[in-house]
Amino acid sequence: MTLKPLADRVVVKLTEAEETTASGIILSASAQEKPQVAEVIAVGPGGLVDGKEVTMYVQVGQKVITGKYSGTEVKLGNDEYTIVKQGDILAVVED
Repeated sequence: MTLKPLADRVVVKLTEAEETTASGIILSASAQEKPQVAEVIAVGPGGLVDGKEVTMYVQVGQKVITGKYSGTEVKLGNDEYTIVKQGDILAVVED
């Protein structure tokens, strides 16, 4: 089964949070913040949304930063995904 987003929706998978700080301190799971960096898994077609033309700017495989509490979490098999609107993506992470 796969997820195919509609309109201006984007399916992202959150990346794992670092378990060790730069100084070598190991963080417990409860001390870690929810990660905001995610990989784009699928992108909707865009088009007419709420009477406005929406062009999709993100692409599958890009790393993006999403709003901390944005989107809807979905579990598919053993994987967890978040479905967000393109407008909830704050930035694209470039290497």
